[in-house]
Amino acid sequence: MIAKNVAIVGLRSVGAKERYNVRKSGVTSFTMRDIDERGMRSVMDEAIRIAGNGTEGIHVSLDLDAVDPSEAPGVGTPVKGGLSYREAHLALEMVADSRKLLSIDCVEVNPVIDEANRTASLAVEFLCSGLGKRIL
Repeated sequence: MIAKNVAIVGLRSVGAKERYNVRKSGVTSFTMRDIDERGMRSVMDEAIRIAGNGTEGIHVSLDLDAVDPSEAPGVGTPVKGGLSYREAHLALEMVADSRKLLSIDCVEVNPVIDEANRTASLAVEFLCSGLGKRIL
């Protein structure tokens, strides 16, 4: 992995040490403010371009902590102000549309604190979008 090909999308609650490490690493990060101001489409266009520039394809690590806890309550770090249901789906639909996806993983689903398996079900929905499931 080369830092110039890494994009983090949806940052909103970052501690001082993590902030320092992200800045120092050279990865590109898009905060929730970026998404609010530019829109998910613009952010994901750039993130996909960065991740795929000069590579064989991209890997997506879907961290459910990025999703607002009103949608995904069963995560390790639930912080208000995360991605909406539709923003997360759009991001993953765009990844699928890019035809650059080589691999995908999903992290931070905690069934012990989940509510009626909502977060796990949501994770499956998001993964399906990333793998190409379409509305029509």
